[in-house]
Amino acid sequence: MRLLFIGDVYGAPGIAAVQAYLKRHRDAFDFVVANGENCAGGFGITRSQFRSLRDAGVDVVTLGNHTFDQAETAELLEETPRLVRPLTYPRGTPGVGFVTLPARDGTRVTIGQVMGRIFMDPMDDPFDAADAIVEAAGPNDPVIVEVHAEATSEKRVLTYHLEGRVSAVIGSHTHVQTADEAIHQGTASITDVGMTGVEHSSIGMRFEEVHHRMRTKRPRRFKPATGTATLCAVALTLEGRRAHTIERVRWRAEEAS
Repeated sequence: MRLLFIGDVYGAPGIAAVQAYLKRHRDAFDFVVANGENCAGGFGITRSQFRSLRDAGVDVVTLGNHTFDQAETAELLEETPRLVRPLTYPRGTPGVGFVTLPARDGTRVTIGQVMGRIFMDPMDDPFDAADAIVEAAGPNDPVIVEVHAEATSEKRVLTYHLEGRVSAVIGSHTHVQTADEAIHQGTASITDVGMTGVEHSSIGMRFEEVHHRMRTKRPRRFKPATGTATLCAVALTLEGRRAHTIERVRWRAEEAS
């Protein structure tokens, strides 16, 4: 089966890029996942934005450290299993940390997310959470674990922890696509899948306000960058728990013209 994992979708330009790309390429994939925790200008996701991604052809939307930045997200998490937050949130948090759903070809796919603890908010142990995702999945089902974390070292060690037991470990959160995609023991990995947003920006925000704050140390409200977005993703070919290929994707809507 073929699976597409789209990196952090940032603001309206990022959503537009997802819509444009999937309009042309959705039929090439059996299953599509997108990280949507930055859809609301870098601060979570709204109900309408979630619906826009689903209508575009995204099967599962994942979140991260901005999961509860929008008041309506807690209710939305209780309504649908297709919105996945980190399993490392404390017990009793609304929503699910992993889900198993059928792909277009009939394959049952498990998508789970854990959040790192280095330079991040304190959370439950991501190693134990990742093990729980593996144990809950069917023995022959593809398993994708997204590691939403800041530190490259933590992502790499979590990948080592899961090698040979899951189909792919996909890093997210830093918004910069890395060039370290690889397959070890049948597990595909990349340290960070990158951002789907305006590339000429401060990881999604306008330069002006970020530059002002960095130079003066005085607060100024950040604003999302505008313009044409670049879609960053990885395309995977999977057979059960094993990955056969992983390929980085970088695509601008302008390429369609």
